[in-house]
Parts: sequence; structure tokens; C-alpha cells
Amino acid sequence: MAIMDSFRSATADYSKPSPAAQPRRLTRLRALCVTRAVAAAVPELRHFARSTARRWDIPQDACDTLLLVVSELVTNTVIHSGSLDVTAVIVFDGVTMTVEVSDCGRWLVRDINRRVEQDRDAHFGRGLDLVRACTSRCTIHSRAAGTRVVVRFPVACGAGR
Repeated sequence: MAIMDSFRSATADYSKPSPAAQPRRLTRLRALCVTRAVAAAVPELRHFARSTARRWDIPQDACDTLLLVVSELVTNTVIHSGSLDVTAVIVFDGVTMTVEVSDCGRWLVRDINRRVEQDRDAHFGRGLDLVRACTSRCTIHSRAAGTRVVVRFPVACGAGR
């Protein structure tokens, strides 16, 4: 289930002053999606993030960061939380993208190795390090009632778009 709150302020028909003369108004755009915390949630929420970024006209580099963050955080929920659902909230204020992924589970230790022959030499367990490396802020709130991870990163809009 996805909920969008991406309405922009309507303006009356009148001549607008030049962009330099206009005060900067930040529009806060929000999107939320809740789905089952199963393996299919990862591509589903990645698709949700991609379509949200396209609808909001987010530059490609920020979209790439968004997709990586959503993939890593949702994967952690699916593998480690034991939660029935996972919730992703994406907020864009015109300057910064905030992503929140939350669950209502408790940390589970994997008892089997998920590697397959094709990724025998691959390294695992570095998802949060990767998220931290590509964002300006990463906060993890873990409680008995679940985990909520909130990340922020700047979005360069304007030139080059």
C-alpha cells in the first residue's frame, strides 16, 4: 500500500517576480509504503522509491542513493527483524531527502549462510556501512517494539538537470 502526499501549493494567475526576487519556499513531499517483510518487499519498495523519485523529478544521482538506501535497509528488515511488515517513508523538502525504514520485529541471528556458489567470494554484512558512506546522517533507533532507521542526504537540484 502506498500513500502519496505530493501536492504542491497552487498559485493564482498573476505575474510572478523573477526567481531571484522570490523568497525560497520549501515544499515538503512525502510518500509512504507498507508491505509484508518478505523477500519480495525489497524489489517492491525499490520500485516504490524509484517511481516516487521520478514523480518528484529527483536527479539521477540522488535517485541512485535513494534506491541503494531502500534496498539495504529493507533487506536488513527482511533478513534480521522477524517483523511481519516493513514501512518505508520518503520525504523531500527541496534540499534534503529523508528515508525512514521501520519494522516491529526483534533482531534475529541468521542460522544459515545465504551465500550461493555465484557469490562465493562476495562480502556480506556491510549494508549499513554502505548506507552510512553515501548519506550525511544515519540514525538507528532499536527497541523491543522494533527498529527504525532514518537517513538523510542532500539532493543537488537545479544545474545539471
